[in-house]
Amino acid sequence: MISTLYQIVHSGFQRMRLLQFAIIFALISIELSLKFVLERSLEAWHESVPVFPGFNLTLSHNRGISFGVLESEHWLAPYLLSSFAIIAVVVGLGWAAKQCSGLINTAGIFFAAGGMANAIDRLGDGAVTDYLDIGWRSMRWPTFNLADVFIFIGVALFLIGVRVNSTLLRSEK
Repeated sequence: MISTLYQIVHSGFQRMRLLQFAIIFALISIELSLKFVLERSLEAWHESVPVFPGFNLTLSHNRGISFGVLESEHWLAPYLLSSFAIIAVVVGLGWAAKQCSGLINTAGIFFAAGGMANAIDRLGDGAVTDYLDIGWRSMRWPTFNLADVFIFIGVALFLIGVRVNSTLLRSEK
């Protein structure tokens, strides 16, 4: 199984272009820079900052994965969660790069950028910094960050790409 994963990742990364790695690096840099600036600013203000109705900048730290699942204060948790995320990113990006679909390739780029940005952030202080807060009055979505948006875009593009590819394959028959 490990040799199969290695073959998928290795052949996928051989197909990737320098531009794809540059885009991933740029997206990670944007997210980590934004987290750095917003974390310092929101800590100094000690409050949620309204941007427009239904959207605030609110500082929060997530020691688990999505919505606090698997949250732990154990010193080893950030390393385990980050290791899992990095493995998932490498395998997912390698697989996506191997596909002949531009949508799936792009999905891999967004998924990788989001996953790596959150993994790097988690290794810094044991938690992922979240700052985007949307909702109406008391009905709020859990606070999230731009890396989560990248992951969401990656998953959405992947699902669209799979749907488009399966439709194309059916129409060729």
